[in-house]
Amino acid sequence: MKGNIALCEGAINAGCDAYFGYPITPQNEVPAHMSRRMVELGRIFIQAESELAAINMVLGAAACGKRAMTSSSSPGISLKQEGISYLCGCELPCVIANIQRGGPGLGNISGSQADYFQATKGGGHGDYRLIVLAPDSVTEMYNFTCLAFELADKYRTPVMILSDGVVGQMMEPIEIVGSGKWEVESSDTNKNDWKLDGCKNRQPRRICSLLMAENALEAHNWRLKEKYDKIEANEVLYETFQTEDAELVVIAFGIAARIAKSAVAKLRKENTKIGFIRPKTLWPFPKKIIADAAGKSKKILVAEMNLGQMVEDVRLAVNNKCPVEFLGKPGGGLFTDNDIISKIRQIL
Repeated sequence: MKGNIALCEGAINAGCDAYFGYPITPQNEVPAHMSRRMVELGRIFIQAESELAAINMVLGAAACGKRAMTSSSSPGISLKQEGISYLCGCELPCVIANIQRGGPGLGNISGSQADYFQATKGGGHGDYRLIVLAPDSVTEMYNFTCLAFELADKYRTPVMILSDGVVGQMMEPIEIVGSGKWEVESSDTNKNDWKLDGCKNRQPRRICSLLMAENALEAHNWRLKEKYDKIEANEVLYETFQTEDAELVVIAFGIAARIAKSAVAKLRKENTKIGFIRPKTLWPFPKKIIADAAGKSKKILVAEMNLGQMVEDVRLAVNNKCPVEFLGKPGGGLFTDNDIISKIRQIL
């Protein structure tokens, strides 16, 4: 299955009620596939007139308690930022997929990882966070989309799938275990408490991100922070490989991580003590596991398809326990495992 199609089928399996999108390469297969599949299933598909319209349609559907999704690639996600901030302010669950391309500006249509800052630091206005999942395979495109809907409902918050044009476009075997759904512990958030579904026989409800009463917005922001702290405590996901005795640990996410792990496996066959960590959640970030690795190893190498973004979070987690090196590939370029091996040998 192709990665973009796995994203669609994961959403469908997770019970996505409505998809709103707009074409842009390299995610065009998503709206194309959903335009057929959602209609076949009697669900909602709308090709919006713009990215701005699509994200606000998501807001409307989510406010009614429906599982809603949109997708785009880097410039299109930039256009959605105001709506994403509104969704977070309104505490509405939804899923947003970014199949990243090279930038800045229109850039090119090759796969990139240059939207890390935008996704993890809040690309829109105000104090808010997104749960950000970073798949490295077609199987994870499917599974992480199922997981995204569950986490969105659990915490009543938008969740972003931060993929890239390589994972989105590549085709490989996909393994779906059981129903394919990730089991997430049930939430204390009940849609029946807040969704807008008509107020017959009950008091009216109101969903709004404009809080003008004295201290109302401050209290709202503190409450959001409590939720974000809970997410950081409970929802960190990562993969480790050969870190126990590693003298150098490579840290990467998404497609770069897949290539980095291949490089580490090759060096291990040469009895070179190299380890590997892959954050699956970019937020919440796996700070503790990285700090623990930094306490044991002599050096860290961060490999990203950008000019250096996740490396800043790694340096904060390492907290000067050991040197942190960086290998970047901006503008839609793709590493080879030999690029990473060469950098590791240079460092050693």
